[in-house]
Amino acid sequence: MRKADLINKISEKTGIPKVDVLVTLETMFREVKASLANGENLYIRGFGSFIIKKRAAKIGRNIKKNVSVSIPEHFIPAFKPAKEFVNEIKSSPNIKEAPEVADDNED
Repeated sequence: MRKADLINKISEKTGIPKVDVLVTLETMFREVKASLANGENLYIRGFGSFIIKKRAAKIGRNIKKNVSVSIPEHFIPAFKPAKEFVNEIKSSPNIKEAPEVADDNED
């Protein structure tokens, strides 16, 4: 499912115009990003947490040039699903195998 599909489903189920749903979703995404950028985790009860994870410094390799590269300590955004969310997915009869993940990185 893509963002446009999600907007259509929400609009159909709630009766809210698609434009309003789009604005709401975009605002939510912006606020999640802003919260994480400010160093604040975001907790949504029953759904999950958007958190900041710390990656330790390490030595990487550039295979093409055969050179070691120092990768400094850095922070990355992560999502940790709530227990209810995980249990709902685990118990779903509709999931038979992992869905394919698209390579394109669209919002």
